[in-house]
Amino acid sequence: MEQQQKKTYYVSIANGEISQLKTASPWDYKIEANDEEIIELRECFDRNYSSDWQGFFRAHVPYVQYHHDPENDSYDDSMQKVFKMIYQLGDEEAREHIKTSGIISSIGNDGELNR
Repeated sequence: MEQQQKKTYYVSIANGEISQLKTASPWDYKIEANDEEIIELRECFDRNYSSDWQGFFRAHVPYVQYHHDPENDSYDDSMQKVFKMIYQLGDEEAREHIKTSGIISSIGNDGELNR
């Protein structure tokens, strides 16, 4: 099986944008990914967008608390997957930022993701 060539991408978490142009818009993380990995990351952002809208509508129901809300759980799980992918695909700066911020609790002392 042929290894897909990796390309450089710039990822904006807040906007859910993935671009090959460094100057297209503000970006948070630089990653190296192949086509399949970018498709998977895009799908995560799409799930987050959908969960975010569901959470918005749910927020207008005053008797449902955040910790009893499956839409928020879905969003949180997707964001964990986004950050894990960025950690795996990102440059050293991206990896260090994610590691020191504590965004992902499953990073071991050796810097590897625990499954």
